[in-house]
Amino acid sequence: MEAKELKEKVGQVLQKYQHDKSLLVDILQDIQAETGYLPKEVLQETSHGLDVPLSRVYSVATFFKAFSLKPRGRHLINVCMGTACHVRGSVKVLEKVEQELGIKTGETTSDLKFTLETVNCVGACALGPMVIIGEDYHGEMTPDTVGSILKNYK
Repeated sequence: MEAKELKEKVGQVLQKYQHDKSLLVDILQDIQAETGYLPKEVLQETSHGLDVPLSRVYSVATFFKAFSLKPRGRHLINVCMGTACHVRGSVKVLEKVEQELGIKTGETTSDLKFTLETVNCVGACALGPMVIIGEDYHGEMTPDTVGSILKNYK
């Protein structure tokens, strides 16, 4: 997305929220939904448009895990590393996902299809190990089932 286009998107979102500084989190969520992530230019334009320090916008954008300052893949993969999932083999499942995609945790595939992250617990301990891809929950995962699940998203 070009700088001019980013500026317009930010402007539209700020207008929607009537430049209300107290709605910074909502504003950043909407902008990220439009752009896919929050590049430096977006943070600067948001800071300027709301008349708040860039450091405040940056601190909010880095505090919440839902925000990303780097491009993310179309499919966000979260592997649960909570205790129940861990003892049932989530480390091996994570290693298999990394191997299948050719990336490490925290990285995005070069084609921007997948971003791989871990979470501490998804609250589905009885179904662990859990892998969440977008909005889809996959329980009782094993290294052997990883390939067939990922195939559905390629």
